[in-house]
Amino acid sequence: MARTISVSALQMSFVKGDMATNIARVSERVREAAATGADIVLPSELFSDHYFCKTQEEHFFETAYPWAEHPAVLAMQDIAAELGVVIPVSIFEKDGPEYYNSVVMVDADGTLLGVYRKSHIPDGPGYQEKYYFRPGNTGFRVWETLKGNIGVGICWDQWFPEAARAMALMGADLLLYPTAIGAEPQDGDLDTAARWRRAMQGHAVSNVIPVIAANRVGDEDGQVFYGTSFITDHTGEIETDLDRTEEGVITATFDLDEIDRDRAAWGFFRDRRPDLYDVLV
Repeated sequence: MARTISVSALQMSFVKGDMATNIARVSERVREAAATGADIVLPSELFSDHYFCKTQEEHFFETAYPWAEHPAVLAMQDIAAELGVVIPVSIFEKDGPEYYNSVVMVDADGTLLGVYRKSHIPDGPGYQEKYYFRPGNTGFRVWETLKGNIGVGICWDQWFPEAARAMALMGADLLLYPTAIGAEPQDGDLDTAARWRRAMQGHAVSNVIPVIAANRVGDEDGQVFYGTSFITDHTGEIETDLDRTEEGVITATFDLDEIDRDRAAWGFFRDRRPDLYDVLV
């Protein structure tokens, strides 16, 4: 019997300063995705609120929680167990005096498998994350869930080929990227949507692996997020996507045995030369 896996990405806008409402709305979309047959459902980055990192305001530290106690994690834990779906949950994490941009992996039976802390932290106009988050100290993670092996990077991580390759080498069946990206306030003519996609399509090609990206949409106090969430197959072809403004759920199904055969046949991992890669580190 073929090993198949279905995965959904959610694209949504969010309500400012209303965590309970945002969590409830994401829960509704998770139910919608599960009804399509999804095994894994990916919400976007930091979905509990507007993207707060465009400015440096100390009161936002009050919205962080220990990862196993975050209201979004507790809510997704219940719904994951009820529906039998895996949910990577993006949160603002507090660990003692340290703060991280993190994903908690909730398995299909509601088990919390642990936390991944965002490795690459951006710092620029509109995306001043270094004020809020320490660089992650977990290393890259691949989660052995009840539905398959999942690698998850967070937003800025998705631009780095090293992160995708590391997770592929660790045995990921899929690469998932929760995201919050849109307008560049320093340059109104700069639109990164197309190159954002192309970077991840390249990860799919060179690692022979499906890639799933879930972005937010909407105008958040003048910062407009461009959506365009998508799912690629293992050749980098877009299987399904959403536009720059619509909210919704996209789902695709993959045959993991077929992907394994193609990955072996292409020889990217057979022909690697780690003995020549010292320059990378």
